Order: sequence, then C-alpha cells, then structure tokens
Amino acid sequence: MESTKPTESERVSALLDAEAKASKLFDEVVARNIIVAGAGEAAVSDAVRDLADEMFGIRRFWHKRIVRSGINTLAPYSSNPPDRVIGENDICFLDFGPIFDEWEADFGRTYVLGDDPAMLAVRDALEPMWERGRDYFEAHPDITGDQLYTWIVEQATAQGWEFSAPIAGHLVGEFPHKQISGSEVTSYIAAGSHTPMRRADPTGRACHWILEIHLIDRKNQIGGFFEQLLDVR
Repeated sequence: MESTKPTESERVSALLDAEAKASKLFDEVVARNIIVAGAGEAAVSDAVRDLADEMFGIRRFWHKRIVRSGINTLAPYSSNPPDRVIGENDICFLDFGPIFDEWEADFGRTYVLGDDPAMLAVRDALEPMWERGRDYFEAHPDITGDQLYTWIVEQATAQGWEFSAPIAGHLVGEFPHKQISGSEVTSYIAAGSHTPMRRADPTGRACHWILEIHLIDRKNQIGGFFEQLLDVR
C-alpha cells in the first residue's frame, strides 16, 4: 500500500522537530565538554556521532560531518584539511546534518576556547548576520538565491569580514533531498541561482531552505560558521 504523503503542515513540523533535536545535540556537546583542548577534530566528530546515537538512536548524516578548528576554519566545505588538534585558546565550529526519522537537519555553531578577542568577535558576529539575512529574505517575497547570496556577501564585506564560501545555504527536506533537487545551482543560495526561492519543487512540494553564514577574518587566519533553517520557525 502506498504511504500517504505528509501535508505541508506535517513537513514543517518535522523539519522544526529535526532542528530542535540537532540543537539539543549541540547543547549536550557543550555540556559534556566534548570540544576540549587536546582533542583532535576527527575524535570530536566521532564523539558527536556517538552522542547522536546515544541521545536519538541515529547514526546517519546526510552530508559529511565537519569539525574544524584554528586555521582549518578557513577551509570551504568541499575541502578536507588534515586533522588538527584543538588548542587551549582556539576557535572551532561544528557542521552536522543528522537525519531524524527520514527528515534532514543541518545545524552549525561556532565555539571559542579562551578569551581571544578576534575569535570572540568572529563568533559573536555570526548569529546577528544570520538574523539580518533572514530578515532580508522575509522582506522580499520574490527573492532569488542569487539576490540573497549577493546581499549577504555585501553585508559581510561592509562589516570587515570575508565571505568566500560559494554558497550561503541550500534546500533541505525529506531525506534524501538531493535526489529531488539534484545538483543544479537553483538548489543553492548562490551566484547564478535566479529562480525565486519561494516555489514548489519538481514534486509539487514547497521548497524549504537552510541559511548558512561562513565569516572569515583573513588577518587573523580564522573563521566561523552558523547555520539553521531559514524559512520556517
């Protein structure tokens, strides 16, 4: 018997629930002091994977698990920098895409060990920039991925940051969303993505988006990352 497709309300609820669980996972990472000086990035990644299994019984992630610290925070998503040991005074970000009951989450946060002013400045600039991006999205009903990306890059530059990432977000939904959206540029908040973001996907379902902010302080050779659901809350 063919399963009943979820309603749009059910889809939104499932995406929000997946994100809430991802947030709880990250809170527990902090509570258990998993990001600690002397730990390697790969070891932290494995610890978060195991914690997700312990808390929610999941071991599947729809994209590669990312833990980057220090100089590695400059690397784009597509890179695979050498494993690095986290230092006493360091910056580190996590980017995980856990799958909860066949629904994708994509969650990113930045953490600072110590009190380095430059590192704290990067960390503290991320969420406000993300919120401004969401406000701009909400104020422009027909906005395209290209327009939102261009605006975010301009805002980052105006504040003295570098935004070198080729995208500022992407579609998210039922796993695996990539089989629905493919690899076309219109699946991303990126230059050249000229289709309105508020649209139906090829299956007739509403498109939902992740907004991600990757700010770089080139002078101090550090970066930070923040991402979560853009269009539902």
